[in-house]
Amino acid sequence: MTQAAASANGAELKRSMGSIGALMVTLSALSPTIGVFIVGSDVIHQAGTSVLLCFGAAVGLGVIMACVYAELVSAFPETGAEYTMVGRAAGPLWGFAVLGLCLFGLTIALALSALGTATYLRAVLPELPPVATAAVLVVTVTGLATLNLRVNAVLTGLFLATEVASLVVLTALGFLHPARTLASAFTPVMATSTGLMPASIAVIGTAAAGAVYAFNGYGSVAGFGEELHNAPTASARVIFLALGLAAVLQLLPVAAVLIGAPDLHALMTAAKPLPAFIAQAGGPTLATVMSLGIALAIFNSMIVVALLAGRILFSTARDGCWPVAANRALLRLHPRFGSPWTATLVMGAVGTLWCVVPENILLTTISGGIVVIYTLLCVAVIAGRRSGATAHAAYRMPLYPLIPIAALIVLAGIVWTSLGDAAVGRPGLFATAAIVAVSLGYYRFALHGRGRWAHRGPGGAPGAALLP
Repeated sequence: MTQAAASANGAELKRSMGSIGALMVTLSALSPTIGVFIVGSDVIHQAGTSVLLCFGAAVGLGVIMACVYAELVSAFPETGAEYTMVGRAAGPLWGFAVLGLCLFGLTIALALSALGTATYLRAVLPELPPVATAAVLVVTVTGLATLNLRVNAVLTGLFLATEVASLVVLTALGFLHPARTLASAFTPVMATSTGLMPASIAVIGTAAAGAVYAFNGYGSVAGFGEELHNAPTASARVIFLALGLAAVLQLLPVAAVLIGAPDLHALMTAAKPLPAFIAQAGGPTLATVMSLGIALAIFNSMIVVALLAGRILFSTARDGCWPVAANRALLRLHPRFGSPWTATLVMGAVGTLWCVVPENILLTTISGGIVVIYTLLCVAVIAGRRSGATAHAAYRMPLYPLIPIAALIVLAGIVWTSLGDAAVGRPGLFATAAIVAVSLGYYRFALHGRGRWAHRGPGGAPGAALLP
């Protein structure tokens, strides 16, 4: 059967990955190094030693949302991830709201991550042009993402081992040369122009909202449900394991830095607090090596983002979201690797184009997306319980409906906090609202009632999706 014929009869991804591979890929998407060095540095700037409280609160929300993700993915282990889970449980209109955020968010995340990688590479090669370097990085990870998923799982696992080693080194630097006790490191103080002062509840709350991004990614396994053996039960297990390991790999290094930093004020006011600590405690050579480690960690995360992006776009073509010719093209699987290579290349091309857009605009555009996606996932898990759509789920969260209700309350607090942030938070929410409006409009006016679109899932015949 030709590739075109295979697509016309329902392209299917192959189950080629086990739980260990899925855990490696998911942890790479979460990237503890990014959480510590990038998000952790931002939170230290905002709230000082309250970073531990902020990260702890973020882990708490992570546990709640992990329960939501686990129930939905065990019910719908499909490559459409959040788009499919929300659409099947809460209805297609809300699924499309998530779809727009995913498609925009993943391609922009590729560009932002590439620009961040270029920044750390310039610590070693300052002559590198940032935009051109970022574009080359996106092209490179897109090419890697067209390979077999099991190959990518091995590759990301090797990169992840290097990432964990860098975090172990950072932890050792702090704990082996303590400047204060752990109890004093937990005292919430922040930097001012003249010294240290107690951090207010408002400051801690704002910083905690930002800390949520350090632990986002444990739900990435949802996008590989059609390629994971025993997906309904394995996916839920991977979600909790990834979050638990990320908590350990991030909280310990951050605590070590607070204990080992000779001067807390200098740490909090440094342009890059964590690299500054390494340079002081381990010397400039180690700082340079760690900068390369951070660049590698971001690059590793980019590979998983590219993998997810291609698979979500592939799932939309199977559902018939686009014109017939586009659906046919996006459903093509690589004849050797079995990957959705056309869809992956399209998302990579869009990500490459985003590299020429200023970083502050990219950050603003996607900053509110995760909060809305989390909110719609909570709505979906409640709707699925009420309608019975998730009754077959292999995992059922405890304490229902308290868990999704608690998550919605916390997310409402994050939205309220973001509205008070005129620089990024408020514009980000407005940009998110615009993306959702366009997505809902596309479904309502381009697809609704025309008979071609439907959630089809693995093995579902595309049917009208490929018929003019």
